[in-house]
Amino acid sequence: MARTENDGVERFSETHWKSLRYFNLYRLALATLLFFSALLYPSAFPVLSPDRGLQHLAPAGLYLVSTVAAVILAYRHRQHASMQLTSSVLIDVLVMTILIHAGGGLGSGLGSMLLVTLAGAGLVGQGRLVLFYAAMATLAVLFEQSYRALQNDFDAAGFFQAGIFCAGFFAVAVSARLLARRVIANEALARQRGVDLNNQTMISQRVIEEMQDGVLVLSRDGRVRQSNPRARQMLGLNEASDLGLATCSPELAQGFFDWCRGLGEAAVLTRVPASGFELRASFIPTESSERDVLAFLEDMGRLREQARQMKLAALGRLTANIAHEIRNPLSAISYAGELLHEERRGETYERLLRILMDNTQRLERIVSDVLELGRRDRAYRELIDLRDVLPPFVDECCAREHLPADVVSLELSGLAKLCFDRSHFDQVLWNLVGNALRHSRRSLASVRLLVRDARAAGWVEVHVIDDGEGVSEECRDQIFEPFFTTHHRGTGLGLYIARELCDANEAQLDLDSVGPGADFRLLGRAVGCR
Repeated sequence: MARTENDGVERFSETHWKSLRYFNLYRLALATLLFFSALLYPSAFPVLSPDRGLQHLAPAGLYLVSTVAAVILAYRHRQHASMQLTSSVLIDVLVMTILIHAGGGLGSGLGSMLLVTLAGAGLVGQGRLVLFYAAMATLAVLFEQSYRALQNDFDAAGFFQAGIFCAGFFAVAVSARLLARRVIANEALARQRGVDLNNQTMISQRVIEEMQDGVLVLSRDGRVRQSNPRARQMLGLNEASDLGLATCSPELAQGFFDWCRGLGEAAVLTRVPASGFELRASFIPTESSERDVLAFLEDMGRLREQARQMKLAALGRLTANIAHEIRNPLSAISYAGELLHEERRGETYERLLRILMDNTQRLERIVSDVLELGRRDRAYRELIDLRDVLPPFVDECCAREHLPADVVSLELSGLAKLCFDRSHFDQVLWNLVGNALRHSRRSLASVRLLVRDARAAGWVEVHVIDDGEGVSEECRDQIFEPFFTTHHRGTGLGLYIARELCDANEAQLDLDSVGPGADFRLLGRAVGCR
């Protein structure tokens, strides 16, 4: 708030300019009073006696003109504030000294006007200038008193009175300056705290808006005073909602009222009909004047999903470690089985050996799938042209499964490009097509690979459709769960790994329809590979 000097240019704060304008307005009011008193009522003041009123009319007029000019400068010319203040104070000292001399000395009472001027200058002025103003007033009063002593007899009481006034000049100027510094410091501190509070409020508001949990401010009668976007989404409210809690969820409102009466728990589990969210609401009282209550809403579905993901992640790490330990003895068992297969010891022996080898191969597939799942985070996406990749894949698939070339059909349309890790895409495609072949009739076009542009711009859909019995309603929610399978030779990890690999490539895999056959849809980006 204080004045600064930069490249020799003086700069005052808005507060200082406002104080300077008020100071000049006070001087203008005083000059107007003196001028009209000298003009109309010269007997109103001892210094303006009837026989001297016209003599003082000219100084009073000049003083009025100078104060008008000072006011105009303070409003129009916002430069050289110290120079404007100094000239105003010196003019006041000169005028008041003339009036004091004309009024017969300090006994006229006009010396107090100098005290007011110095107090105002101390509030507005800067640094050592305040002491300069007090020194000039002191010199003026002492000069006037000395001149009076030369004209008349020496008056010791007059000099004593002048000394008291001079000491008062310095005391008032210094006190006013110290008071001004304290006021300026407090104002600067208040402004800085206001800025800090505003910044903190903005940060807190942004944090609340970005919270994954809903936040409500409830009145004691159950009305929603404030809410963050997540809370409005959970409760099915719009921006302009100012409804009672019972309108959103009667069960939640009942739990809130029970808590207010001390009959219920601090946390309530409820389901909101409008949005379908299952919520856990916690209530916390506040110290506001309205005794408002904070309500924190947690999405139980999200919490369960997070817990499931953490559980699966821990399980994945555990199974990956176990898979590494299993692979070595499993390889030894498989090798021993192959050696035993070379011997011919009867039908029972062959059947038991076949069971051993089949289960060994199944364990090998499970181990391979688990290890592949552990590499899902290492995705290096690139733009894959499906017109170049899918035809060789279809040929290889039919050749590997010893199928006619028309069992798997391919339909390409639109952009037919996909941002995906090439090895991940190959794994996903083999899992989906292998699953489709396993459940299909293996006749003409039993498995269809359909590629087309999605409704959203920049996305592409890859459908793997079979003509089997489809997925029942009971299995739809479990089809992507790990180790869930409806085939006696399946591992239950194929679709789960396929979805995990799609997630790692910012794609989506889901079951698109219910009915004859199954339609698995891969939705991925056609542009924007990073």
